[in-house]
Amino acid sequence: MKKSKILIGTVIVAIIGLITVAADHIDAPAAQGTSADITDFYAFEGENTDNLVFVANVQGLLSPSATSTTSFDENVLIEFNIDTDRDAVEDLVIQAIPRDGKMYFFGPVAPSSPGLTSDIATMSSVKGEVDITAYGSSAIIAENSAGMKMFAGPRDDPFFMDFARYNEVVGGTAPGFNNPGSDTFAGSNVLSIVVEVPKSMVGTSGTINTWVEAKVKQ
Repeated sequence: MKKSKILIGTVIVAIIGLITVAADHIDAPAAQGTSADITDFYAFEGENTDNLVFVANVQGLLSPSATSTTSFDENVLIEFNIDTDRDAVEDLVIQAIPRDGKMYFFGPVAPSSPGLTSDIATMSSVKGEVDITAYGSSAIIAENSAGMKMFAGPRDDPFFMDFARYNEVVGGTAPGFNNPGSDTFAGSNVLSIVVEVPKSMVGTSGTINTWVEAKVKQ
């Protein structure tokens, strides 16, 4: 599970029985090497400063050849959680789940119940879908009537980490990181889910907490 905090506006800006697992570039035992492996989560103000962008990357360290044959798992729900009153409990969720070559989005909507299990909010009045972009193809972006934009598909892994040097530093055999370091993830890919949401749909001012979860059908 990945967490972030965003200041909005005032500064610069139904499947049942799903259970949460979390990871970070295959280092979490519960999700290591699985289709529910979350590599990174990003949340930031959009180019349109009235919007927020949420990005979840899954299934990291894909080689180009592996990327062309890897797809989103239809048994894995990706859920963006939004806490608007700073009590560390989600008040809104945006859910994304693949079906037959499309990624379906539901919300922002209040969850049926907060916590580690979820129902998919198929009855939400706010929803959208986008064709999953094939590897090597131009990005397919869809927009719904609420002004949300959506994307799903493979992308180059944006995370920079000199993993070998990190192990040396942690192990006490190196005094610090090199500048520049070596990008361990260069040439590898992830599967990305991106949704851009008007701020008015998640609150127009104040601080929100946000995190992402992968929930697997049991």
